Amino acid sequence: MNIWVPDGMKDITVDRFAPRQRLLNALDEVISEKLDPAHHIDAVESKLFGIGAESYTVGSNEFYMGYATSRQTALCLDAGHFHPTEVISDKISAAMLYIPRLLLHVSRPVRWDSDHVVLLDDETQAIASEIIRHNLFDRVHIGLDFFDASINRIAAWVIGTRNMKKALLRALLEPTAQLRQLENDGDYTARLALLEGAKIAAVAGHLGDVLSASTTRRRVASGWTAYGLMRMRF
Repeated sequence: MNIWVPDGMKDITVDRFAPRQRLLNALDEVISEKLDPAHHIDAVESKLFGIGAESYTVGSNEFYMGYATSRQTALCLDAGHFHPTEVISDKISAAMLYIPRLLLHVSRPVRWDSDHVVLLDDETQAIASEIIRHNLFDRVHIGLDFFDASINRIAAWVIGTRNMKKALLRALLEPTAQLRQLENDGDYTARLALLEGAKIAAVAGHLGDVLSASTTRRRVASGWTAYGLMRMRF
């Protein structure tokens, strides 16, 4: 069960503490009955602002990050619920240090929380890569959050879902061990070259010689397996 409360104030707020205290107490009551996590997982979700809550949102990122950490619930990260310069792909590894599970709402915000159909863009790929690189299969639950009514709803659902799965497939094809070694060696030039070369691995079938530097030249062979993709939970 994901809990999101669209609560806040439109203009300057004097008492920011009391509403958050009430929300904390209410959430504690809601989750007081412990249920089997095999069948039910509690998650809480923050938002930067909303219509009618432009100046103050009770359930801010700091509030819910603290709540999920202290109560060991799951935390929901929605791609459209943060400042336009923030990305949830950068928050995954930080949150996973403190909480047991993440719920993701993968979306495509255009200037605000517009929930456009998910594309196979840089952020969608970065989200998938974070899950695969850090072996978070069993701790991250992927939800897709978009509802563009200007196009066919079934087509929107299929396009967005396929793009998320494509991003996971590309992440599975990434030579992560080699990239980590280059990073640990401080060879950031080779790291960038390999990252760029890996982008075409799924369509080219192999990378070939994508590195050529004064101190390194490596050939990356084809044959990474996409086995395990279907184990991902949507």
